[in-house]
Amino acid sequence: MKGTGMKFWGMILIGVLGFAILMGLGIWQVQRLAWKQGVLADIENRISADVQTIPTSLDASVDLYLPVTVSGQFETDTIRVLVSQKIYGAGYRLINAIITTDGRRILVDRGFVTVNATQMPPVPAGTVRVDGNLHWPQEIDRFTPDNDIAANIWFSRDVPTLAQHLRTEGILIVARKVEGDDEMQPLPVGVEGIPNDHLQYAITWFSLAAIWLGMMGYFVYRMRKIAS
Repeated sequence: MKGTGMKFWGMILIGVLGFAILMGLGIWQVQRLAWKQGVLADIENRISADVQTIPTSLDASVDLYLPVTVSGQFETDTIRVLVSQKIYGAGYRLINAIITTDGRRILVDRGFVTVNATQMPPVPAGTVRVDGNLHWPQEIDRFTPDNDIAANIWFSRDVPTLAQHLRTEGILIVARKVEGDDEMQPLPVGVEGIPNDHLQYAITWFSLAAIWLGMMGYFVYRMRKIAS
């Protein structure tokens, strides 16, 4: 009988500890959710701030998503970066160099075109205005294929590599609007692609805690029924 009692209280202790751990993980995810929402709100505020000219010196950690405007002439050499959009399927982001009116060479992500397009949209001629946000995408991991330069199929927007290929500064503007580029579908920066799964994780941990509590309650019920 004494051994049975020790086993009973040992299982209760394990049950309480398991419940506490699962609840703690759920609470931690709720805290992470609040943190992530703050981060996303800050990014949205930075994206939607007033546009300005590109500063002379830039810091990627400080100037990420900075809204900017430039005027200049596009070069016709176009890089195609393979991407996928939920509605349209596979396609390319088209990236060109622009020579600004003050003599700078900048990368511009003009937007999206499907792989089924019969021909690439023409590059706007003459002096045009580009409104967008500065971006230094981190799109390379160990699964990223090497760019097929000969076929002009790229697999990431690695700014230093793009800048070297098109002989520009290491600056990329992701366009919101390009004057005279009406055939393009802009893909401006936004928070939609930034993962925020903390609510789902919190629900999962709290659900597991509830199940654990139910199992512990059933165990206590069975042990008391056996003892009686």
